[in-house]
Amino acid sequence: MRSITVTRGNLFQIAAQYLGDATMWIYLAQLNQIKDPSIQAVTVLTLPAASNLQGGGIVIQ
Repeated sequence: MRSITVTRGNLFQIAAQYLGDATMWIYLAQLNQIKDPSIQAVTVLTLPAASNLQGGGIVIQ
């Protein structure tokens, strides 16, 4: 696992950019104990290791 610091945006965009799948936003929310997918302040997010990801969503090409 690794961490990133974000200043704003939403978990959909972050999941698409860092995980390659926007539908993984719910996994990010659960992992980081976040209820609102909109990020308004500086937030440190934990990202799962690539081996922990399961496909099946929107893929950024």
